Amino acid sequence: MMPHPKIDAIVETYLILADAEAPGLVEGLYLEGSAALGDYRPGTSDVDFVAVTADPPPAGVLERIHTKLGAHPLEGVYLTWDDLGQNPSDLGERPQARAGRLDRRGTPNPVTWHTLARHGLTCRGPKPEELKIWNDPSALAAWTDRNLDLYWRRLVTRAARPLSPWGLTCLGGYGTVWLVTGVSRLHYTLATGEITSKTEAGHHALQVFPERWHRVLNEALRLREEDTATPTVASVVAGLGDHFGTPRRSLYGSPFERRKDVLTFADHTITAAHKLYRTP
Repeated sequence: MMPHPKIDAIVETYLILADAEAPGLVEGLYLEGSAALGDYRPGTSDVDFVAVTADPPPAGVLERIHTKLGAHPLEGVYLTWDDLGQNPSDLGERPQARAGRLDRRGTPNPVTWHTLARHGLTCRGPKPEELKIWNDPSALAAWTDRNLDLYWRRLVTRAARPLSPWGLTCLGGYGTVWLVTGVSRLHYTLATGEITSKTEAGHHALQVFPERWHRVLNEALRLREEDTATPTVASVVAGLGDHFGTPRRSLYGSPFERRKDVLTFADHTITAAHKLYRTP
């Protein structure tokens, strides 16, 4: 049973379209991400999947499936059964669905393998524990340490430019949740060797970081729980009421004050997470 009826409907629609377009192609379908980690939010969460095929899918088939799906919040990767037993860094490009489109040049990462092995939800095929899924804690830690700079440090730099797209996004709730819980998740992985959800990462950070950072962490957790913040201009504008409405829901007097704390916390957490990594 799926953790939310919306997920059931999305998965059912996908499998009907996939089976009609290419009968027998999708032999296994698993959920990872927030659905598997117990943190699915129907208003803002994507449904992250791993679809497994016997052989690499032929050209055009996946494109047609995802064109028919349209704007469903279904994001994931297509792998073969053999791929599951291999280090993703050795695989090269694999088809990846994101934002309603199919990208043939997706780059798999070890977080997907580890989440699938330890938390994956089965929609079709054998259960994850019945499969030989690659799992290497040292490779996961090395990838996480690199990702702190390759993605998150660069994102903080972009968001520090007030009139940039991410600078504006971070005035809203979506940017707050994405950055604060995102860097906290990587800190958690380097501290524990495990994968966790956005919400649990926020609680982890409340436990390990001093009180100086509790306001921004509680703000991110509040927004995550309310499940309304999206990466749109309309969401940023609507979120202004959190600061200036009556009663005021935000823990901050203005979005500018909050953005400053978001960026400072993210920078601090990236530095702290790097210190946890030990080269094998």
